[in-house]
Amino acid sequence: MKNLNIRKGLIPIIAVLAGFVLGAIIMLAFGYNPIWGYEDLLTQAFGNAKSIGEIFRSMGPLVLTALSFAVAMRAGMFNIGMSGQALAGWIMSAWFALSYPDLSRVIMMPLLLIIGAFSGALIAALSGVLKAFLGTSEVIVTIMMNYIVLFVSTHMAHHIFPKKLMTSQDSTMAIGDNASFRLDFLSKLTNNSRINIGIFIAIIATIIVAILLKRTTLGFEIRAVGLNPNASEYAGISAKRTIITSMVISGGLAGLAGVVDGLGTFQNFFVQSTNMSIGFDGMAVALLGENSPVGILFAALLFSILKIGAPGMNVTGIPPEIVNVVIASIIFFVGIKFVIEKILPTLPKKESKKEEVNS
Repeated sequence: MKNLNIRKGLIPIIAVLAGFVLGAIIMLAFGYNPIWGYEDLLTQAFGNAKSIGEIFRSMGPLVLTALSFAVAMRAGMFNIGMSGQALAGWIMSAWFALSYPDLSRVIMMPLLLIIGAFSGALIAALSGVLKAFLGTSEVIVTIMMNYIVLFVSTHMAHHIFPKKLMTSQDSTMAIGDNASFRLDFLSKLTNNSRINIGIFIAIIATIIVAILLKRTTLGFEIRAVGLNPNASEYAGISAKRTIITSMVISGGLAGLAGVVDGLGTFQNFFVQSTNMSIGFDGMAVALLGENSPVGILFAALLFSILKIGAPGMNVTGIPPEIVNVVIASIIFFVGIKFVIEKILPTLPKKESKKEEVNS
């Protein structure tokens, strides 16, 4: 078991290093100095308090969407609908915040989180029900739901939201201070960055998910169904109920990510021209973190550093899009981890199913 954990920890590290090396090779191929490029990236990311604040601001929704993907994956579900689920959480929480501007902060904040989580869970539950009872591919359903939510949200902003809440056809008014996820002392501490309590919500969610998966009966059922739904049914575990439950939890976490990103980063709602990137970025974070709550925290930190530091590469004329190549390379190497395992021949490759369920 110990060797299995060592292997699982080494693979993401090797994937990250390989991704940076491949990024350096690409920079060299186009005549750029990779040492200067990465130096400028780190300088931009850690050069001032505002950038550090933005790193933690970026981490909040990334961690939540990654946890969303991880919970579904543990149940054998591939949830690609986190963008739509997050968007549902964002628009519904923003609508509520703008409709009831006089609620006290103590009442408003919990309600916004509940509304956002419920909205995301409702969207994800549909995929879970179709998968459990009809065997429908959750991949297809969640992808289609992304576009359904995207177009419905646009219709809501254009035709359903009261005109008094809109500053233009595509954008609402800013929410009040009682609904804002930003705190004055955090902003002052980080030179007026957009850091907000989303990072604390993400950390709390990480702890809850870790306990859920490791220490509860439901967590055991989720892992068991993910490994073998037929054997789980034989053992008395309802695979249908577990699939639906895991998707509800997954959607709820994605909905929270939408609330954190929308009311923490932007503080209003505006029409999206395409699916929200945090859904797909969260998937990448979860894959790099091996779907482990602790691994997700570190993976989200790395991705946030890369995202916030990327513009600094312009100083030496290196296109910041190179960072996207590095990120894609890291995910590529995680995806072909069986190749990396060949580099680690001294560690056992397989553990019993019983140990895998308990891990």
